[in-house]
Amino acid sequence: MKSFKLKSVLVVLFLSIVFISCNNDDDEKPVDNPVSKAALVTEIKGPSTGKVNVELSYDVTFVVDNACGEFDKISDVTINSVKGLQVVAKYPSGVCTQQVPDPKKTVYKFKSAVKGTFEIKFKKSETEFLIQKVIID
Repeated sequence: MKSFKLKSVLVVLFLSIVFISCNNDDDEKPVDNPVSKAALVTEIKGPSTGKVNVELSYDVTFVVDNACGEFDKISDVTINSVKGLQVVAKYPSGVCTQQVPDPKKTVYKFKSAVKGTFEIKFKKSETEFLIQKVIID
């Protein structure tokens, strides 16, 4: 009888250890793959003149789809064979509970090695650019 109780206790102890050690919890956080999407520019602020090989800074204001959107990068874009720039925003792949977006800002740096008049073009809509002219002398 003592042997049976001891074996029963050992079996219960063994099964308890097995169930506890086979915990299905993952300590790793799920990977959030952000989604990138073009954002439309509403305003470009900066100098209209500059010097050769001197970097100029422009504040670029853009709107995102929801309040979880953040600046990702500035990339090239072509609209009707006209080349320009666009702001790309990234959004978390999960649900965004903050739905009212505020306009976001980023800084675009421009530097020219030659004199002339240049147009900095950012995508304003699907069919047009917002243009900032700068004269380099």
